[in-house]
Amino acid sequence: MSFEQRLIQHWYGTPDSGLWWLHPLSWLFAGVSYLRRALYRWGGLSAYQPPVPLVVIGNLTVGGVGKTPLTLHLLAALRQRGWQVGVVSRGYGGTAQQPQIVLPSHTANHVGDEPLLYAQAGFPVAIGRQRAAAVRTLLAAYPQLDLLLADDGLQHYALGRTLEVVVIDGAQGLGNGRLLPAGPLRESAARLATVHALVVHQTGDLPPRLPDLPPALPRFTMRLTPAPFYALSAPHLTRSAADFAGLKVVALAGIGHPPRFFATLTALGLVPVACHAFPDHHRYTVADLPAEADAIVVTEKDAVKLRGLDNGKLWVLPVAATLMPDLADWLTSTLKKSVYGQQTA
Repeated sequence: MSFEQRLIQHWYGTPDSGLWWLHPLSWLFAGVSYLRRALYRWGGLSAYQPPVPLVVIGNLTVGGVGKTPLTLHLLAALRQRGWQVGVVSRGYGGTAQQPQIVLPSHTANHVGDEPLLYAQAGFPVAIGRQRAAAVRTLLAAYPQLDLLLADDGLQHYALGRTLEVVVIDGAQGLGNGRLLPAGPLRESAARLATVHALVVHQTGDLPPRLPDLPPALPRFTMRLTPAPFYALSAPHLTRSAADFAGLKVVALAGIGHPPRFFATLTALGLVPVACHAFPDHHRYTVADLPAEADAIVVTEKDAVKLRGLDNGKLWVLPVAATLMPDLADWLTSTLKKSVYGQQTA
């Protein structure tokens, strides 16, 4: 078993006594994190407050919890409700050094996979290693915007925020509840007492693994619904899972939690001959595409990184988020009351 596999098992499964040495490092991480947040809270460090409301979509754990499909859902739903909404991101996985607007024609290697997804969906996007600079860049290019979403950045306290929405994977919960590196947490579960809403990404019928939650914390359930597969080289061509019968199918996933994608394929009745998991934001090369495969199925997040490598065998599985109750309605109502002092019907 590799060290990474042992670490994941230690975080989410059976404790590994051989990793005891991680615990002192977690105490150090906790102390540094507490001091940093305290400096912002007490005024030792100052945060940039955007001139328009900003909602952070973040998580307490490392790895994927479903923030990208949630952000895409909220961008569309909030626009339908009359908001002029844009999104800022750090641009993880991209090489861009300076804050900039993300265009649909950019490459994921330059601007990052998630920002490119948002831009290709038709939304104003800016990236920046310093998110305050990304906000300034976005508002300078799109002065009509009246609402911003921050993709990730819950722990980026240099950026002021109006509301914080935390996403938790219902199947994994907060793991062993320990901070990095002895556990998967960027911040302790106590942080949930200070956020404004919780989204639980539900992937099955089992009750979610959740910590004790503040009684008044608004809670929403998110499920992802797959749509038909489409060909990366010709998006108008679609297939169902049954259409791959008899073909040698290989699945690739370079996302935060690849097993979730592989489980979705199984639930659809598609059983690949091989499933290859890569690190989040992985930069694909031709060598990553199995030549022996008749078809290669990937996520939309992977697809934006594979366009230049398309060999005619790539098929994309899009997913759409559904929220219960309606998070976009709750955000609209809360923002209008707290920011603009308006009462909603």
